[in-house]
Amino acid sequence: MKDPTYHLVELTGRSSTSGEDAVISAIQRAYQTIRNSCWFQVIETGDHLSEENCNQWQATIRVGFTTEN
Repeated sequence: MKDPTYHLVELTGRSSTSGEDAVISAIQRAYQTIRNSCWFQVIETGDHLSEENCNQWQATIRVGFTTEN
């Protein structure tokens, strides 16, 4: 296809280790469930605070994938 059209979805990954691992978790899930994934964009990262500890990182990504004919 000369000029492809893309769909976008947002996914949120979680990790108890780091924000980067939360992003990787979301990307891995995208590759397992979305065909024709082409790119991703980190929308936001955050953490759940519990008594001075960062214990559950979250990262929301937007995944672009090409449409099928």
